[in-house]
Amino acid sequence: MNEKIEIKGGRSLSGEICVQGSKNESFMIINASLIVPGIFNIYNVPNILDIQNLFKMLRCLDVEIDFVKDKVVKIDSRFLNIEKINDENFKSHFKKIRGGISIVGALLSRFKKAKLYSPGGDKIGLRRLDTHIQGFLDFGAKVEYDFLEDSYSIFGETLVAKDILLEEASQTGTANIILSSVFIDGKSTIYNAACETNISQLCLFLNKMGAKISGIGTNFLTIEGVKSLNSADHKILPDNLDIGSFICVSIATNSSLMIKSAGVKDLYPVLNVFKKLGNFIEISGDDIVLNPQKDDKKFEQENYSKIISISDAPWPGFPADLISPLIVASIFCDKKVLVHQKMYESRLFFTDNLINMGANLILCDPHRVFISGSKSTKLRGINMSSPDIRAGISLIIAALAAEGKSVISNIEQVKRGYEDIFQRLISIGADIIYLQ
Repeated sequence: MNEKIEIKGGRSLSGEICVQGSKNESFMIINASLIVPGIFNIYNVPNILDIQNLFKMLRCLDVEIDFVKDKVVKIDSRFLNIEKINDENFKSHFKKIRGGISIVGALLSRFKKAKLYSPGGDKIGLRRLDTHIQGFLDFGAKVEYDFLEDSYSIFGETLVAKDILLEEASQTGTANIILSSVFIDGKSTIYNAACETNISQLCLFLNKMGAKISGIGTNFLTIEGVKSLNSADHKILPDNLDIGSFICVSIATNSSLMIKSAGVKDLYPVLNVFKKLGNFIEISGDDIVLNPQKDDKKFEQENYSKIISISDAPWPGFPADLISPLIVASIFCDKKVLVHQKMYESRLFFTDNLINMGANLILCDPHRVFISGSKSTKLRGINMSSPDIRAGISLIIAALAAEGKSVISNIEQVKRGYEDIFQRLISIGADIIYLQ
């Protein structure tokens, strides 16, 4: 399947945007609900392709899971069949997405065994599993690697509490280590834990179930083992990546937008970076008001640096997944911006398309892009293909700003991470049609 859209750009947009629930938090919470047999209701789950693929994966284990109404997922994990982790259907779905990886810690806690296949997801560079495997080993698990199948069989009959130092502050690695430790007798600690809101929400969800996790929101977590957990309900936070992407839409198209119910208190690492590009963001209650046409001379006087340097970093740094859209937004600001994407060596190659559209930028190396931005920049529409979720939304943003017609193929990549993205863009005035 290779879906295509046609975008006629150069239009000013306006209106209100409703934010989807967090994709990455949804993965963690849904997988965490498998840690005990029970019935769970998870609210504000985005109906995106990656979540639908997660459902298919879990149904392979006889988990009953589905949207019972708009954005509400009901999970019945009472009849989960652990023996089916070796089935080809389960393996096939596991390999399609990366978000399924946090199922491993939940299964290890509940059944004392699990299987980790090489996960799918975006092809943006090397994405190691070392943090996960080392964490299991540190707790005393036995790990066997099958070279031909490219899988790890993990056995945890005699896990012991341990102080663990993570080599990297991996979100999914932290989630798996938390999930695998909640039933271990004694006290375990995790140093250099990821402290993004996704991890905080996972900890709060587990505590609501009866776990004893402290240090939530920091990079030093303490888990005191408990004997049992109960089922609980949970509401997913707004997706900061969805919000950041629409901020970039506003900048690139010079459009006034309002992002409703954005969960502003969790957004300052994102908003503070975008404010470097101009004084156009206002907070109204829990809404974000965007007006790129606003006079930003006061901001210019306060910004003494001739070149703005922006890089990604673990929380509370700027999210790596917003680097690609931010590059597009920078094209349309009167700024010189050096963007340093530290995590993935293949993420920035999509910028060739931006250069072909007329953007004034230089790919310095696989990790750095220099943009000479201007509000008077004119891009031209071209034909291009979406290589991954975040590059895909970035090309869509560039096409919305460009003069003329752009055709973007492989847009199912974008639908993996953005709910009703084209309908939402059309609702604020974008000219987008599907091509057969």
